[in-house]
Amino acid sequence: MDMNIQKYMSFVKTVECGSFSKAAELLSYSQSSVSRMISDLENDWKLTLLERTVGGVKLTSDGMKILPFVKSVVTEYEKLQMEVDELNGLQSGLIRIGTFSSVATHWLPNIIKVFQRDYPNIDYELLLGDYTEIEDWILSGRVDCGFLRLPVHRDLETIFLENDRLLAVLPETHPYANAPSVPLSALCEEPFMLLEKGSKAEISELFEKVGLTPNVRFITWDDYAVMSMVESGLGISILPELILKRVPYRIVAKELDVPAYRQFCFALKSKKTASAAVRRFLDYIDYRHSSDSLRSAQQ
Repeated sequence: MDMNIQKYMSFVKTVECGSFSKAAELLSYSQSSVSRMISDLENDWKLTLLERTVGGVKLTSDGMKILPFVKSVVTEYEKLQMEVDELNGLQSGLIRIGTFSSVATHWLPNIIKVFQRDYPNIDYELLLGDYTEIEDWILSGRVDCGFLRLPVHRDLETIFLENDRLLAVLPETHPYANAPSVPLSALCEEPFMLLEKGSKAEISELFEKVGLTPNVRFITWDDYAVMSMVESGLGISILPELILKRVPYRIVAKELDVPAYRQFCFALKSKKTASAAVRRFLDYIDYRHSSDSLRSAQQ
């Protein structure tokens, strides 16, 4: 890779991450190498691009003006690499995927395992985030594709994947532990552990839809933290069924008296402009979805 391109990529990645160390980790460079490359740019251009602080780095006014042009160069280089990868028949390539934890744990491993068997030289970069973050990453080009909850931004193309049931999560000793279902209203009478982050929160929307207000005592985007607190008797919660597969906690998952789901999908900006590796990966996602749908219909 041309040294200038490496410098440009280091600059863009450092701005995205807000620190030299995080950028270095993602780029597989040493922190000192990333810092040196950006210093080289500043010396070459006789500009100060980043303000170094104890908490990380941030753009200077000159850096803000330069960044869009550097991003453009990096984007064009990535397009060039996509074309080369396609001509080489997927002998190399990188797929950057935005995902949330339940999909990263229970969906992606099987798909990547099969895809890697057929295309062993493709590399992956997984970014964990909430729905809002992942959508922004796709729209900005930070990732090539990602898993989202429907509905999504109108500029994204999607493949619907699954209706994921929302279930009440209770301690094993809870009075409703042996009941066939749990009234949503009953969940408002105890301390509630809310799994939520960002502006797209299906559990809050569920309560709002039926005019109820839970007694929220704890809010987090860490599903395992919620399950641990429920196990400890600190409260109850509602979680998507996908999260509750193979959990190591002594908890009980029960259906709600008001059936509720989150619809999640696979999304990207455009199939036409996606790299060859991403388009091929999309086929595997589509095939997995079709196979799962067929099995569900036969059961």
